[in-house]
Amino acid sequence: MSKVKESIDVDVPLHSVYNQWTQFEDFPRFMQGVEEVRQTDDRHCHWTTKVAGARREFDTEIVDQLPDERISWRTVGGDVQQLGVVTFQRLDDAHTRVSLAMDFEPHGMAEKAGAALGVLDRQVKGDLKRFKGFIEEQGRESGGWRGRLAPDGAAGRGDASLRERPQARMTGEGAPPLPEDPGDIRNG
Repeated sequence: MSKVKESIDVDVPLHSVYNQWTQFEDFPRFMQGVEEVRQTDDRHCHWTTKVAGARREFDTEIVDQLPDERISWRTVGGDVQQLGVVTFQRLDDAHTRVSLAMDFEPHGMAEKAGAALGVLDRQVKGDLKRFKGFIEEQGRESGGWRGRLAPDGAAGRGDASLRERPQARMTGEGAPPLPEDPGDIRNG
């Protein structure tokens, strides 16, 4: 297996950075080579990628997800074998460090050569830079998921799963206000 580790500091608060990362279907907006991510349930996604002319489809499973701290995953079907973790570290009220570590199995001569030459390292670094630009330009997340997924497959105690997209909320006069406290987002 090959390994890649990259980090980037983002000029956005932790809560917003984590929430945006949980919007897997937005990944094609900042991840090069990712054509589509379709979330099939709270724990699984189907990916379609195209890198160097090779289209791949695969499924991932979230192994562990702890709000504002980490999301770890592994592939469970398809053309790709990988596992990884993304962690989120609060630097201060307005800055967050995003760190990504991934193990993957390159297939074929081209992928093995690319792994040896650090092509995936550069791609991940570029994806993190594009994520930084994406979230900083927006200034706020496009949605969020605050549920806890534990490695044993059980949801954490007391954590209600909630996926929401702020732009889908009512806006304008008479609309419910957005919560002042990020922790209140679970209560809608």
